[in-house]
Amino acid sequence: MSGPSVVLAGGGTTGHTAPLIATAAELQRLRPDVRVTAVGTARGLETRVVPAAGLTLELIPPVPLPRRPGLDQALVGVRLWQAVAAATALLRRVEADVVLGFGGYVSTPVYLAARRLRLPLVLHEQNALPGLANKLAARLTRNVYTSFPGTPLPHAQYLGLPLRRAITELDRDAARAGARARAGLDPERTTLLVSGGSQGAASINRAVLGAREALLGAGIQVLHVLGPKNLTDETVPSRDPVTGAGYHPVGYVDAMEDAYAAADLMLGRCGASTVLETAAVGLPAVFVPYPHGNGEQARNAALVVEVGGGLLLADADCTPDWVATTLPALLADADRRRGMTEALRGVARVDAATELARRTLEVAV
Repeated sequence: MSGPSVVLAGGGTTGHTAPLIATAAELQRLRPDVRVTAVGTARGLETRVVPAAGLTLELIPPVPLPRRPGLDQALVGVRLWQAVAAATALLRRVEADVVLGFGGYVSTPVYLAARRLRLPLVLHEQNALPGLANKLAARLTRNVYTSFPGTPLPHAQYLGLPLRRAITELDRDAARAGARARAGLDPERTTLLVSGGSQGAASINRAVLGAREALLGAGIQVLHVLGPKNLTDETVPSRDPVTGAGYHPVGYVDAMEDAYAAADLMLGRCGASTVLETAAVGLPAVFVPYPHGNGEQARNAALVVEVGGGLLLADADCTPDWVATTLPALLADADRRRGMTEALRGVARVDAATELARRTLEVAV
């Protein structure tokens, strides 16, 4: 007999797809006969990363939620009805036994379809402050799990963020030389990793590009993950003629464990995945919260900043001058960075993917 059919809903950005993929891997490890189906939309990052992880991906129509009045807002009801109908047909076709959702706009129609079919529903919220989809769905189930303690959701239980084993089992010291070689980096040189998330961050990119000469002049090599749409004529590889330090721009990194292993320090946004992945691997970081939205990124970073494992920098303060003066000093202070790494021990729960998979299987009908 075939095993349980688990439908995973989540997409749009790495914040939703990374824990989905990590949990799917644990579902398959715990129950080799499990049938896993991921649900996304054609607009999201999931169209590339989910199939690349060896998972079946099914697409339903997107239901954007515009903030301003207009035609798109007027069509939300019709689009939601169409997406729920598509999700209901999908759940029936794959004979779903349970739905596990990670939030994002793709999740709401799947949640409503699961409710319509009276299927068990499990939620996982990545951010310290929850998104709209999970706020609504948390009232429909008691199986609600969070990445951070204190997330304000009905029935919330703190579990941690599901992380891939490539992250939770990473030995940065042992992996450093190989990771730097694969990225074309000098194996012996102090390395700054810059990442604004899966789409990049314009303010961080501008600050690093403005400070690039100073960083290279200080002998610091830079692995700069700009976002796929942000590679331009200005973002080309370069090298300081005196120190030999190089600037290495890339649009996206599939294996972030390599980037973490290569780095001595990270400068980046503080989505939940970034905060808890860097904590899990012991990489000190300077976090620059996204300045818009409901402030969830600053709340995400608080768990790490409060124990001394990272620094918080306001987006407006992330300037070329700050990067050029502060980061070289921090990278030169090995004792301080070592203390930050020690402070990160135990901050991230490394068993969350396994535990979420186990609890999902337990409630499958």
